[in-house]
Amino acid sequence: MSRETAMLSFVETLNSACPLFHACVEAHKKEIEMKAEKVKSDLEFQMREQERLKIEAEEEAKKQAQMKEQEEKRKQIKEALNLQTYDQFKTYAEQQYPENPDQQAILIRQLQEQHYIQYMQQIYQQQILSQNFTKAEDSEFSQELPLDVEAAALNALASIQNIPLEPDNFSEASANDEEEFVADIVAASMWTRKDIREFKDSVYKEGKDSIIKVGHGETVTVRVPTHEDGSCLFWEFATDNYDIGFGLFFEWTKSPTEQVSVHISDSEDEDDEDDENVLEDDVEQGGNNSSHSALIESNRPPISIVIPVYRRDCQEEVYAGSHTYPGQGVYLLKFDNSYSLWRSKTLYYRVYYTR
Repeated sequence: MSRETAMLSFVETLNSACPLFHACVEAHKKEIEMKAEKVKSDLEFQMREQERLKIEAEEEAKKQAQMKEQEEKRKQIKEALNLQTYDQFKTYAEQQYPENPDQQAILIRQLQEQHYIQYMQQIYQQQILSQNFTKAEDSEFSQELPLDVEAAALNALASIQNIPLEPDNFSEASANDEEEFVADIVAASMWTRKDIREFKDSVYKEGKDSIIKVGHGETVTVRVPTHEDGSCLFWEFATDNYDIGFGLFFEWTKSPTEQVSVHISDSEDEDDEDDENVLEDDVEQGGNNSSHSALIESNRPPISIVIPVYRRDCQEEVYAGSHTYPGQGVYLLKFDNSYSLWRSKTLYYRVYYTR
């Protein structure tokens, strides 16, 4: 017989003579298949892991490249801004610290950094505004989208010869006054609460003096002098149906009274105030928002920005906050509706002091 026939005959004879032979062969076959499956599974796992590591490495490299590109853009922007403002800042620093080059250099760097921050915030707000125009809806809510602000700033720098400065920010003042006004402006605390209905009812029961209708295009300023028995200011506010801009400022002046007063101005009035060297924040146009210790100096008493003016969704929850007195002066709580062309806002607010 042939080789193949002999082998088959041998297996059949062995299988009939030994019943355990078939089970042994099946187990051996299963073991071989399981080993092959494990090798295949391990290989697939290694391939997936390698692919994952490759993707993570590419993403990290891309992120690093973007950060490097952003940093390079920031450097270019700062260099361009500093080149345009150095002479003006140098003149101002020499007036403040005559015959003191070290203090002059420090002040110039501070002014350059402040101007960079203000410029970038203007570009950012303009980008937000332009996107809102392209996606206009029947809503006053401005959604902040991720933007390449550095690229926009570089384009703006390339399209103009000189960046307009706000000379009011750098007007003449004595060095001693400057140190006094900037000292100890700490960051304010802010939080929100959900009990907006209860808050409005409570304010309504207390009297209508704390309920104000802010007309379209208007800004309401609540002037709150510091109290000799207090060391901290607290505030709470909410609106009906629509949002409103809110910011907190501190005016370094001694108020003859401790009475809270309310002042209402429209956009034209604010333009007039700008002509009188009073700096206001424009929630939509990208005003001169700066850090907590920013100082606004003019012929009027200097004003420090505690909280820049931004739109708050106070129609959905109560906005509250507190700030430790930096000294003797007057707090300015600004409720800004200048961006609204048609809608008036009903404002409910409460302000008080405590130790």
